[in-house]
Amino acid sequence: MSEPTGNSAAPAPQFDLTSRPWIEVLGPDGVQEELSLREVFDRAGEVRRIVGELPTQEFALLRLLLAVAHDALDGPRDIEHWADLWADQDCFADVAAYLDAHRERFDLLHPVQPFFQTAELRTAKDEVFSLNRIVADVPNGEPFFTARMPTVERLTFAEAARWVVHAHAYDTSGIKSGAVGDDRVKGGKVYPLGTGWAGGLGGVFVEGDTLRETLLLNLVAADTDEMEFTAGDRPAWRREPCGPGGGERTPTGVRDLYTWQSRRLRLHHDESGVHGVVLGYGDPLASRNTHRREPMTAWRRSPAQEKKLRRSPIYLPREHDPARSAWRGIASLVADRSETTQGTEAAPYLRPGILEWIARLVTDGELPRGFLVRARIIGAAYGTQQSVIDEVVDDRLTMPVVLLHRQERTCARQAIGAAEDADLAVRALGDLATDLARAAGSEGEGQRSAARELGFAAVENPYRVWLAALAPDDDPFERRRVWQRDVHRLVGELGERLIEQAGDAAWQGRTVTDKKSTQWLNAGLADRWFRARLARVLPGAYASGPEPQGGPLPPRPTSPGTSEPVEPGSPVTDPKVPV
Repeated sequence: MSEPTGNSAAPAPQFDLTSRPWIEVLGPDGVQEELSLREVFDRAGEVRRIVGELPTQEFALLRLLLAVAHDALDGPRDIEHWADLWADQDCFADVAAYLDAHRERFDLLHPVQPFFQTAELRTAKDEVFSLNRIVADVPNGEPFFTARMPTVERLTFAEAARWVVHAHAYDTSGIKSGAVGDDRVKGGKVYPLGTGWAGGLGGVFVEGDTLRETLLLNLVAADTDEMEFTAGDRPAWRREPCGPGGGERTPTGVRDLYTWQSRRLRLHHDESGVHGVVLGYGDPLASRNTHRREPMTAWRRSPAQEKKLRRSPIYLPREHDPARSAWRGIASLVADRSETTQGTEAAPYLRPGILEWIARLVTDGELPRGFLVRARIIGAAYGTQQSVIDEVVDDRLTMPVVLLHRQERTCARQAIGAAEDADLAVRALGDLATDLARAAGSEGEGQRSAARELGFAAVENPYRVWLAALAPDDDPFERRRVWQRDVHRLVGELGERLIEQAGDAAWQGRTVTDKKSTQWLNAGLADRWFRARLARVLPGAYASGPEPQGGPLPPRPTSPGTSEPVEPGSPVTDPKVPV
């Protein structure tokens, strides 16, 4: 960072984030533009949403705006306060005075307390590093799909501000340069302490038609039972500027977590832009059992951590699987915790606090029963010991708000069951591919994976349309039967295609042996097994069959060499092994 010159005629440069454009938004006409913090809140009712170079940047910036809103409004204190804000088109009027009061802390280039940075941060050798360290859309060693090839030489001040916010949220782990004054330095380095705070979350928030609606829908009231708020909760700019080292402390609430200083940063710049950075570790934060403070992720119990720490329950964030679309994980979004609990045992997983809050709004009648909720799913998948970002997850799921109603759970159970219908039917399609491969004398894993990809692709959009069209006055059981008939038709057609393409060897068949028996397997028998599986997992597809009830249907039958079914009571939404 440029040092003061001592010349009173040449004041230190400034980049005031409250008045200078730096946050990219999508306007009502679909045109992108940059706005200042003040303008974002002034125009929140007309702006559609924030946009960023990466979806993770959008998530990080939204959390920053939510911290401003919570602090400026000092609330919402309770659901009545929230209802007043929802009804007031000028609900963010107080934000302007708040930004004026804290304006100095929002100066990106301030010589003493720069925004989200440490003014005197330096290494023992006074090294200045490439901006690649904070610009996450430049893959390490593989810059094939970026416009910033091969390195980031310079950033505008607006770009740099966005990446500074993103670095605190999603910076990778790995060995980092040690800063003078940081007692964690060993041999000039600080060894891995984990990713930025949001990097360990399976990010979830609710989108409205405008940025104003999005901010309000994610503005959780302080009297929410599932969340803990403290009187001392405050964002980073109302705390003392960070020194070069990191401290162990417990987050005080959402304002603190949304602006958690997980890194120490110092931008190096000249009059026209930023050309380098010093980046190190900041405040570490363990994710276990922070579910009452962090509302923007689902949670899962970790038996491994419970055994290691001899404490129960222990909840960890449920990270997103890039290979799994959001609709397949609907149970983690809409399942009420009481429905996942057996007896007095703690729930195996918890839906995001944001959706618990929306559930309260609909149950208390603050949102109409026909309101459509758009759940936005954003996360980062890290590779090589979390030292690189491999993939970014970005998905949406539109669903009627009645699915979140705490007392009326029938629609939610049928929506979860419908996703499981599709999952089981696609498994049956994969088993058919395996059986056909075995009948032809080849290995079936590749064919199975390809068939499952085709199956999920075929049912994804129909499920999303079916889910969004669920109405409070519908008969959810009849809607489930309609869905099972659609799945039976879609997956059945794919099965017919696989059988037609099986080839002469599969039709002729061969002898196969499993643990129980030896039999002749050919395409004809594989077809019969496939039809039997579909009939078992999709009973509503048959006029004379039993109607589907709430919850998972009975597991499908298996055939020699096929995989065992998922247990009926287990969630289909969390493929990750507990750590």
